[in-house]
Amino acid sequence: MSTLYKETVAPGMLSSGMVKNIMAVPKIEKVIVNTGIGEIKENEEMIKHLFEQMTLITGQRPVIAKAKKSIAGFNVREGLPVGIRVTLRGERMYQFLDKVFNYVLPRTRDFQGLALSGFDGNGNYSFGLTEQLPFLEVDPNKVRRSFGLQVTIVTSTYDDTMARELLKGLGSPFEEENK
Repeated sequence: MSTLYKETVAPGMLSSGMVKNIMAVPKIEKVIVNTGIGEIKENEEMIKHLFEQMTLITGQRPVIAKAKKSIAGFNVREGLPVGIRVTLRGERMYQFLDKVFNYVLPRTRDFQGLALSGFDGNGNYSFGLTEQLPFLEVDPNKVRRSFGLQVTIVTSTYDDTMARELLKGLGSPFEEENK
């Protein structure tokens, strides 16, 4: 997918007049994949299982995010694990996006396209997956608990329109704009 960006997407955005020079062409800087631990925060065996599942899905070792302060309403104490996060860059990032856009999202039940409302106004895009089962690396027989994933794509532009064109060029399956 990085070759697709270098050979097709970047020159296409330059020739269309969206940007004035090659250095101004937006690019994807990183992809952040995270999941919340929720009610299993005190079950170390389930956290380990979730950790292994995230490693399989992303191809990189995740980091366990811990609570910075105690919140009694959520039954969270300082230092307890609250999530698992992976930051992908470089070739792993492009491989993960290729896998998500071409294999995982089409296998997702009732998938109608990614919502255009996922842009944050600064050129970044976020979307969620309700379960990990559409990933080919996950063996459905070994899944003890289904968990959702939040994927954030961070781009180098601050313009949502340019970021959308970048992601479309890379094969992102957005929903139809005229619905």
